[in-house]
Amino acid sequence: MAALFKRFSNTFKIHPGVRYMSNLPENTVYGGPKPQNPDQRFTLTNLRQKHRRGEMITMVTAYDYPSAVHLDTAGIDIALVGDSASMVVHGHDTTLPITLEEMLVHCRSVARGAKRPLLVGDLCFGTYESSSQQAVDTAVRVLKKGGMDAIKLEGGAPSRISAAKHIVEAGIAVMGHVGLTPQAISVLGGFRPQGKNVLSAVKVVETALALQEVGCFSVVLECVPAPVAAATTSALRIPTIGIGAGPLCSGQVLVYHDLLGMMQHPHHAKVTPKFCKHFAQVGEVINKGLLEYKQEVENRSFPGAEHSPYKINTAEVDGFLKELQRMGLDKAAAAAEEAAENFETGYTVSEQGRSWGQTGSAVSEQGKSWGQTGPAGT
Repeated sequence: MAALFKRFSNTFKIHPGVRYMSNLPENTVYGGPKPQNPDQRFTLTNLRQKHRRGEMITMVTAYDYPSAVHLDTAGIDIALVGDSASMVVHGHDTTLPITLEEMLVHCRSVARGAKRPLLVGDLCFGTYESSSQQAVDTAVRVLKKGGMDAIKLEGGAPSRISAAKHIVEAGIAVMGHVGLTPQAISVLGGFRPQGKNVLSAVKVVETALALQEVGCFSVVLECVPAPVAAATTSALRIPTIGIGAGPLCSGQVLVYHDLLGMMQHPHHAKVTPKFCKHFAQVGEVINKGLLEYKQEVENRSFPGAEHSPYKINTAEVDGFLKELQRMGLDKAAAAAEEAAENFETGYTVSEQGRSWGQTGSAVSEQGKSWGQTGPAGT
């Protein structure tokens, strides 16, 4: 029998460890899959090291394989598979309709394309609010079935803080999300910026601190005034990722489609058959946009005053500072006060300055003004 099998193997060239199955990709028309190199993956350790060095963190929200490959090529740090796919991809008016099964499809698509970035998947509406056990079960599915490295959840209600705590205790990394939380539009009365009065501003800081204390590795700050974001960033030991929150966070995130100013995107060359003629090189334009975004985040020329639209008036700032001092957050109060003054007088950056995310001190980039009407340094 052994001799017969050997002769059969030699005849048909059967190699150990190779499954001869109909669904095994071939390196013919399509390039075939490339093995993931774990040495290149951006991990939580890399994230913490970058934060300690005061370097800006880049995050982009993506929903599919082509966009994930572009993020990979551009060297983006974090790929977020957001429930905003409900609006951007599925055409809904809010993030509420998307289901967990739909989210898992997006997660798997991005995981196949993005081999370098840290992968974070959103917990969508209706999949984690009932109990901490439901939240843990959903988070486990996002990692096991979606191929993500971590999850993100919105809000700071006690039940959400508890959910984050239980997910972390289950061994899953959690990114928090405060400020404008789109899943809560029923309560918020629409997509409204937060932190524009003392009570709301203090709530942003307190919620971020609570998320940090239960073990979140980072917090997204969405649609809050820059002084509030500066105070929150200064008060935390973990990085903040801003979206519509000014330049004083530890990093920035934008949706892939938004930052590229696009309504649709092409398939990447890797999944285009060899016999297909390329009538345009749109991928080069996409990569250029991502690289410029990455450069401007890292040199702190984005976002400037033009893209930090949410203001808080002087009286509310004064009240906010008093509340921060009452909470014992003097450093955060100083950061908020300096940010408010800079916004009034025009903000100038300097490479000599230290990172806001680390010390609360103003950062700069060779005297380029971010009060310019156009992007600085481009």
